[in-house]
Amino acid sequence: MLEILVALPEWARIALAGVFGLLVGSFLNVIILRLPVRMEWAWRREARELLELEAEAQAAPPGIVFEPSHCPHCQRRLAAWENIPLVSYLLLRGRCRSCKAPISKQYPLVEALTALAFIAAFWRFGLTPATLAAFAFSAALIVLAVIDLRTMYLPDSITLPLLWLGLLLGVWGVFVGADAAIVGAAAGYLSLWSVYWLFKLTTGKEGMGYGDFKLLAAIGAWGGAKAILPTILLSSVVGAIIGSAILLAQGRDRATPIPFGPYLAIAGWIQFIWADELGAFWMRLTGLPLV
Repeated sequence: MLEILVALPEWARIALAGVFGLLVGSFLNVIILRLPVRMEWAWRREARELLELEAEAQAAPPGIVFEPSHCPHCQRRLAAWENIPLVSYLLLRGRCRSCKAPISKQYPLVEALTALAFIAAFWRFGLTPATLAAFAFSAALIVLAVIDLRTMYLPDSITLPLLWLGLLLGVWGVFVGADAAIVGAAAGYLSLWSVYWLFKLTTGKEGMGYGDFKLLAAIGAWGGAKAILPTILLSSVVGAIIGSAILLAQGRDRATPIPFGPYLAIAGWIQFIWADELGAFWMRLTGLPLV
């Protein structure tokens, strides 16, 4: 298989990375839609067990891997040709074939975004094992960003494996060394943890959730301590611009809580792909290294 990939021209390898991204993006949509529902169901079940209440009669929500896809409106099981990334959405003109209900634009957007992220990762790391790790990092950030945007959850079932995988890759020196990965993870967690408690002690309010700490710790494990400052700065700028625009469009005031995870994910991914360029820009701007 590797010999075939090596023999292909560069444009064909990039195209394959994009196609693989489309396929992965289709599965990411399943995770985004089903994982929060299963989390809430599990929380209710655990709460009833702790309170010694009778178990709910409600059946468990669909699983993430084995249950087939269906229309959320009419519950009809989708045919194989209706699950082709991007293509099916265009062929169906954005509507269910049976009930004609609109299909969420999230599906093609996540698929296209994953394809573009995989193309960028392949362009950055080439035909190396690091590219597969970069695919996993990109996919996890996309899932976390969209789930947080929809529900304001950053599931531990994604942030913590992402953190541990980054630390393990540090042991093998894939992106940064082990020392840099450990320090980066600690710096990422403690930086937002400190901001959280400073804000809470000053105002009596909680400014962010613990999921944000874990996400930045994971980003630090993958990129080292030098990734923390650019990620925080970029996420703050992107969050201020996009968050303000969303609040303005929805007619809400600044007291409305907004998720910070999507902006951390966007900034963390940009820093991961263009770390050298951002470091050089920062050096020209300030004359100081990032670490």
